Amino acid sequence: MFALGFPLLLVPFAVYNMIAFLTPGVSWTSPVATVHLMSGQDWVLTWGDSLIAFSLFLLWIELIKSARIGARGTVDHILATALFVAMLAEFLFVQRAATSTFFLLTAIALVEVLAGFIVGIPNAPRKIEFEGSDQA
Repeated sequence: MFALGFPLLLVPFAVYNMIAFLTPGVSWTSPVATVHLMSGQDWVLTWGDSLIAFSLFLLWIELIKSARIGARGTVDHILATALFVAMLAEFLFVQRAATSTFFLLTAIALVEVLAGFIVGIPNAPRKIEFEGSDQA
């Protein structure tokens, strides 16, 4: 069962802020691991890449949650929209958030908001009126 009214993308947002503000010397481009590929190239996984990959996994779960009908889905969507607005404001106005990693986190939050609107449209209540139905 999913937590009511808890946007999961709040987790990577909080992780980013804790690392950026509590440990200002840490670089998001520091390597976590290097994988030697069959092509002969080395693929370097960074901390920023890891956070983005984790956020994409959480986005997948959020998209599943957004298919719910009713008050839970509405509350989740409102909170996801508020989270996106907060992330966008932080990206624009806070110097430590002006990184590619944070921009991609904000873009992932935008995808969640847009997907919530798209998934919610078929579930919206509709009033069907037929032309000429008042005539007997």
